[in-house]
Amino acid sequence: MVPTFFSLSFSRLGLWASGVILVIGFLKLLRLLLRKQKLARAMDSFPGPPTHWLFGHALEIQQTDGLDKVVSWAHQFPYAHPLWFGQFLGFLNIYEPDYVKAVYSRGDPKASDVYDFFLQWIGRGLLVLHGPKWYQHRKLLTPGFHYDVLKPYVAVFAECTHDLLDKWEKKAHEDKSFDIFCDVGHMALDTLMKCTFGKGEKGLSQRDNNYYLAVSDLTLLTQQRLESFQYHNDFIYWLTPHGRRFLRACQIAHDHTDQVIRKRKEALKDEKEREKMQKRKHLDFLDILLEARGI
Repeated sequence: MVPTFFSLSFSRLGLWASGVILVIGFLKLLRLLLRKQKLARAMDSFPGPPTHWLFGHALEIQQTDGLDKVVSWAHQFPYAHPLWFGQFLGFLNIYEPDYVKAVYSRGDPKASDVYDFFLQWIGRGLLVLHGPKWYQHRKLLTPGFHYDVLKPYVAVFAECTHDLLDKWEKKAHEDKSFDIFCDVGHMALDTLMKCTFGKGEKGLSQRDNNYYLAVSDLTLLTQQRLESFQYHNDFIYWLTPHGRRFLRACQIAHDHTDQVIRKRKEALKDEKEREKMQKRKHLDFLDILLEARGI
């Protein structure tokens, strides 16, 4: 009698669980359809290239000439045009300055369904927050964006740019083509390290290079995820090799920044280090944030 009772209980539990899952799935689908309808209604005001019934414009953009295709659309629709990745994620590509002004002057909420793709990487910071929390974080960052604070960084930007140009000048004498993408990425990282984390003149360490590779990976993977509607669902994405690669790159990037912050916190406990910091031509952005938080 007992086994029969338990088997009936488990059967009912299974039915209840299946019912709950179906209801949740239906509600999510309904929410997506309503959002799609609202977004499509707004996009209908702008002419654009024809879309695939399932993939939108994703297939055309994913091809090797995808960038050329987007440029041709910009010539065909010189003011603005919709861009769809699947049926539920759409963007408005704007080229006309007056259109840009009209859109950015509105107080619309941020597109959480897009910013959610970045959360695992950047967390819930200023970029994705809104409302009271956004103002609280913005107030914390305000000292770092004062003109007198930012002005000394120009010299750092110029120095890193000159280093890059010197490097290219040497390569130009070799009389053969070379890829500038990685060089620009390393220059951006070098500038970031000097302005944000106070890296000296020693150049980038192997750990810094690993950080650069991780950020490059994360940037590429995020772009590919946006363009592939089958990756838009978090549960499915984290099960794929693409998603696991994203998580590994996140871990490398987070380990690097956590170590830099931890070392700087320890250094600032030393009174001599604080005196050296105050005497520098410019404060590192990390120092400004730590000082604002009273660390």
